Amino acid sequence: MLVINACSNNNTQSTIPDATTAQVEEKPNFIRVTSFIKGQFIAIREKMLTPIKYITINEHTDSTFLKFEDIDNQLKDFVQPVIDSANLNTLFTETKFVDRTINAITFTYDPKGNLPDSMPLRHWDVYVEPETGNITRVYMVKKLSGNKIQQLTWLTGQWCKITTIVQHADGSSSVEKEEKISWDY
Repeated sequence: MLVINACSNNNTQSTIPDATTAQVEEKPNFIRVTSFIKGQFIAIREKMLTPIKYITINEHTDSTFLKFEDIDNQLKDFVQPVIDSANLNTLFTETKFVDRTINAITFTYDPKGNLPDSMPLRHWDVYVEPETGNITRVYMVKKLSGNKIQQLTWLTGQWCKITTIVQHADGSSSVEKEEKISWDY
């Protein structure tokens, strides 16, 4: 009787995990920001409008026309490191939320912990239009050598702005230079 009862007992635990209950770690699929920016380089060239670069230092602004070939060089620091899941999954986390105030789905990427000195990228946000799924804006922060950081704001199809900020020993900061490149005028 005991042997029959033991064989029919449904409460025994299996040593083999059940595939339906096993938990699989889900890795985020980062938006490929580097590919997006490189695609924007191509779109700028296709528009055939010569980009204008505005440089502001100490509240004084100068402007100059850029050659199409110079755009890649002007923005080369923001296509390295390559931003995608394969390269940065171990260093950054992704959070996303719907921001109704700006009508965007915001993807935010922050470090999981201390970043290696060789990693200049510190943070980035990607704003996506909910109805179309198109990227409308990108914001990035990179640490430069010494006490400087750079911020890139990219407004899809219109302009980008690089802001260089100096962080002072007393905890304050100041804008050293702003460079805005516009191709939609």
